Amino acid sequence: MRHHRTGASMVSNVAPLGREFYARDPSLVAMELLGKIVVKRKGSETLSGRIVETEAYYGDRDPASRAYRGRKNYNRPMFEEPGRLFIYMVHAHWLLNVVAHPEGEVGAVLIRALEPLEGVETMMRNRGISNLRNLTDGPGKLTRALEVTKELHGLNITSPRSELTVSQWEDEHYEIGTSHRIGVTEDLPQELRFFIEGNRFVSR
Repeated sequence: MRHHRTGASMVSNVAPLGREFYARDPSLVAMELLGKIVVKRKGSETLSGRIVETEAYYGDRDPASRAYRGRKNYNRPMFEEPGRLFIYMVHAHWLLNVVAHPEGEVGAVLIRALEPLEGVETMMRNRGISNLRNLTDGPGKLTRALEVTKELHGLNITSPRSELTVSQWEDEHYEIGTSHRIGVTEDLPQELRFFIEGNRFVSR
């Protein structure tokens, strides 16, 4: 699958994606988030990374979803307005999800991997490593690098005033690969993991 992007370089001052971007089918949002930029502001410093891998999740018909057993207090954002963060912990790691679904439905997209852009030295200190290749190539790694914790749960990332946003960044051609989701015990028939082919920061 071919996708085309053209344009800019720095993203710190680019307006975040609006709520309408997320108010669609989670698989479409997951695919179109590839190449977008996560921007995390830490005081006067900016940490950012290009999204290179995502997974889509649905509601009570998706056995791998956090919403599979219905609405609970911890998964409440998945049932509410799109464009907010849903953050939960797995194996002592926080996972970064963005709520995405049409009106009246349920869903979210997991950000699985980033290509580091800005604030790399700070992200390395946060991870306690010096290897760029392994800095943000997994969902738990990227949250630690960006200092994403439960404090951001429910955050509206469509507001330019938010501590974390996702912005457009267009500059090149890339191929989109797909597969079944990683680490799930029961999956849906369709492939709901999306990644930029050949990018070295896609999780292994």
